[in-house]
Amino acid sequence: MRLAYFQMIDTISKLDCENGSVEAIANVPTESTIFEGHFPGMPLLPGVLLIETMAQTSGYLLLASRKFEAMPFLASVKNAKLRTFVEPDTKLSVTATLEHSGSGFDVTTAEIKFDGKRICNAQLTFRVMPFPEERLRQEMLTRFSEIHPTGLPS
Repeated sequence: MRLAYFQMIDTISKLDCENGSVEAIANVPTESTIFEGHFPGMPLLPGVLLIETMAQTSGYLLLASRKFEAMPFLASVKNAKLRTFVEPDTKLSVTATLEHSGSGFDVTTAEIKFDGKRICNAQLTFRVMPFPEERLRQEMLTRFSEIHPTGLPS
């Protein structure tokens, strides 16, 4: 995780566009200014950043499935469950599965686990639309190539 840059995913370990699934790794840093305020003496990763981690994992699945021809924008979070705290220096396993695609919206289910135990999960809805700027598309392609060891999907 590069919290200062809002980059939550470190590695995409599995990507199956055909079956609509992705697995990713997110390493919570040992130190971050976020932990200074959340909470002093008891540093915890904010729940909203766990939701963002699930959204980014889902987003990379949707981007790759469309060969980076359209951008998913988070539109809705449903049935989110935050089950336990996440401390610094934790390696999170994140998965997302495409549940629905159509009418300009995609829906995924996502979850985060640590040591095989579910930390949180949610149903996420994305508005999928053309990239508003080519620069954003290029930035997303660059970041994807950094975190996915086998590169862009064919």
